[in-house]
Amino acid sequence: MNWEQLLSLKRFGDTHKRLRKEQDETRLGFEVDYDRIIFSSEFRSLQDKTQVVPMSKTDFVHTRLTHSLEVSVVGRSLGRKVGQRLLEKHPHLKDIHGYQINDFGAIVAAAALAHDIGNPPFGHSGEKAIGEFFKSGDGRYFEDQLTKKEYEDLCSFEGNANGFKILTESRQGRIGGLRLSYGTLGAFTKYPKESLPKKPTSHIADKKYGFFQTEKDIFKDIANELGLVKRGNDGDVSYCRHPLVYLVEAADDICYTIIDFEDGINLGLIQEEYALEYLINLVRDSIQTKTYNALLSTQDRLSYLRSLAINTLISEAVDVFMEHEDAILSGEFSKALMDYSAYEAQITDILTLSIANVYQSTEVIDKEIVGYKVINELLSIFTKAVVNNLNEEQSNFDKLILKSIKQYIDLETDNLYESLLSVCFYVSKMSDGNAMLTYQKLKGNHL
Repeated sequence: MNWEQLLSLKRFGDTHKRLRKEQDETRLGFEVDYDRIIFSSEFRSLQDKTQVVPMSKTDFVHTRLTHSLEVSVVGRSLGRKVGQRLLEKHPHLKDIHGYQINDFGAIVAAAALAHDIGNPPFGHSGEKAIGEFFKSGDGRYFEDQLTKKEYEDLCSFEGNANGFKILTESRQGRIGGLRLSYGTLGAFTKYPKESLPKKPTSHIADKKYGFFQTEKDIFKDIANELGLVKRGNDGDVSYCRHPLVYLVEAADDICYTIIDFEDGINLGLIQEEYALEYLINLVRDSIQTKTYNALLSTQDRLSYLRSLAINTLISEAVDVFMEHEDAILSGEFSKALMDYSAYEAQITDILTLSIANVYQSTEVIDKEIVGYKVINELLSIFTKAVVNNLNEEQSNFDKLILKSIKQYIDLETDNLYESLLSVCFYVSKMSDGNAMLTYQKLKGNHL
C-alpha cells in the first residue's frame, strides 16, 4: 500500500480526482468529514448511549458521546505526531502532493469521532442482545431463508459494520450517506472483511467484521480506491487494514483503559487509594511528586495522572507505529499497537481491576439485563410486523406498528434480509432512553 492512495480525498459520487494541493487550506476535506459527523443526528444520539454504566445520571460518568470526543482528541494527537514523522521520512508527500501534518491528524480524528456511531443502545450488551435474538430467539426462524453470510450478519450483529452503514448508506435526500472522504472511511474500518469466514486467522483485522452484505460493494469500491491489499480466499471479501486504523484503535484503547478506570473510581466502584497507585505505576517515570502532592481532591489527582498516562501511551504508540511502518503498509502487522506496549503489565492490572469492579458490577449487570429484555421485545414486535407485511399477512396491530416506523424502515423492499437488517438498523440507532420509552409504549405502560 502507498500513502498517496491511502490519503484519498475522493467522496461518493465524485467524477474527478480531488488533489490535496488544490484543497482550501481554511477547510480541508478531512476536516469537513469531522464536521459532517459531529452534526449528524446519529452522532448526537450518543449522548444518551451507554459507555460502561448504562443509563447513569451521574454527571462525571462517560456516555458514548463524551468517550467518542475524547478518543477523537487522542486520535488527533496520534495522527499529527505520526504525520510529522511520515513527512520527514517521505518528503515527496508534502513537496509533490501537498500533504501536511494536520491532514493525518484530521483523518484519524474524524474516524475516531465516528468509531462508536454504530453501537446500539445499552453498550456491547445491546450488540449481543440483537445477535441472540437471531441466534437463539424468535429470529432463529429465519435461518433457512437467508444465505449463510446474511444470517451471520444478524447473529453476530456488529457495531462496526453498523457504523459503516450509517456513514455510507444512501437514502432519499442523502445520497452516499454523510459523503465522507474515502481516506477517512478506510481509517474508520477496523475490520475490513465480511462476517464469514469468522476469525479465519489470528490477525487482528480478522477479529470481527466491518460491513454488512448490503454495503459489501461500497466497501470494495473504497478499498480499490485506497489500494488496500486483498486478503483471504477467493470469493470472500477481505482486505488489509488502512494503516491509520491502527492509530484510531490505539486512541480507543488508551481512552477506555484509562477513562473507564477513572469512571470506576468516581462511582466508588474502585477504592481511590488502591486505584491511584495503579495509575502511578504507569507514569512513575514522568510524575512530579511535588505537583502531585499539592493536589487535594480526588478529581484533581485523577486528572493529573490521566493526563500523564495518556501522553505516555500516545508517545509509545507513535514509536511503535513508525518502527513497524513497513509491515503495516504490507498488511503483515497482525496486532494492535498497544499489544507492543512496554507498560503491558500495568495496563493489564488496570483492565483486570476495571473488569472485576466496573464491567461486572451489580449496577452494570442489572441494567444490561434490562437492556436485553427491551431490545428482544422491540425486535420481536418490529420483525413480526415487517415480515407479515412482506407476506401480506398483517394484523391490525402490525399495521399500527408499520405506520409508526414507516419513515425509518424501507417497507417497499421484497428482500427478507434487507427487511430484517433494516429493523436492526432502526433499533440500533435508538438511544438508551428512546429504546426504554418505545418499549414502555409497546407494553401499554406509557401514552
